[in-house]
Amino acid sequence: MSELVTGEAVALELRPARLPSRALAVLIDLIVAVVVYIAVTVALVAASASLDDAAQVALSIAAFLLVLVGGPIAVETLSHGRSLGKLAVGLRVVRDDGGPIRFRHALVRGAIGVIEILMTFGVVACIASLVSARGRRLGDVFAGTLVVRERIPVGPSAFLPPPPPWLAGRFSGLDLSAVPDGLWLAIRQYLTRMHQLDPQVGWAMAERLASDLAAHTGTPAPQDVPPGAYLAAVVQERQAREARRAYGTSPASRPPGPAVGAQGGYPYPGAPTAPLPPQPSVPYGVEAAPGVAQPGVPMDGVSSPKPSEGPRPAVPPEGRPASGFVPPA
Repeated sequence: MSELVTGEAVALELRPARLPSRALAVLIDLIVAVVVYIAVTVALVAASASLDDAAQVALSIAAFLLVLVGGPIAVETLSHGRSLGKLAVGLRVVRDDGGPIRFRHALVRGAIGVIEILMTFGVVACIASLVSARGRRLGDVFAGTLVVRERIPVGPSAFLPPPPPWLAGRFSGLDLSAVPDGLWLAIRQYLTRMHQLDPQVGWAMAERLASDLAAHTGTPAPQDVPPGAYLAAVVQERQAREARRAYGTSPASRPPGPAVGAQGGYPYPGAPTAPLPPQPSVPYGVEAAPGVAQPGVPMDGVSSPKPSEGPRPAVPPEGRPASGFVPPA
């Protein structure tokens, strides 16, 4: 795995292509180019049979340059670094900073490729790719490009820890429109890996990210909230806003999970660990507070009979004699 740093100072984890996959892609491209070159040559010979030898040689050189040199350059430029062979193998040519290539990059790679691939039968390209730490040939070195793998086995997605429940909805008024995407990516990478960092290093990194986030939102980070928990709460608020924009509902509308610390949850550095307050319970047969329903005690104050007792006779209102009628069971 190789880390490429973009213009926004964001590290991209890309896997450079090695010699076997690159050789297979070049072989496929050469087979296609040779087939096209033979077809063009046959058509030119048939069309220029009446010309002299010098004109036929000039047409042959032009066809060679057009098909075997100009063709790969045009294909890589229009497809942003994906020729037929690279598409079949799952490779792509990118710049050193991870961006798509342009015409000048494809031109330099194609011009040098004539020397190190066509004229030397790929010997120079193979040696340069074996010597380079990232498998680059001379054309990639002079053009400032890199061939990377696009088909990487997908593993389980990194776990993004939720914020503590006591921070739910606290940052709903923040203005997140000015926060750049590079900072969001750095915050997500920190949250998914903070349990792997040294506590002091992780705390310093969280403080730096929290200060950068506060500078873009225009609101200082709260002093009573750990920086890791603050970052997680703001990320969840951003996800909730995106969900409301897309679907009209928020995934954070469900009740919060367990408390942080002694009650479970993700151990944010510096998060409070006070246990949840005990839930009051009323024993059976004791009258509950007004307006609170308890098992076996309906809201009208008359306890419901147990299953073994059977139905109770109706209680007549005050001032009326009982009729002695018992409703059937």
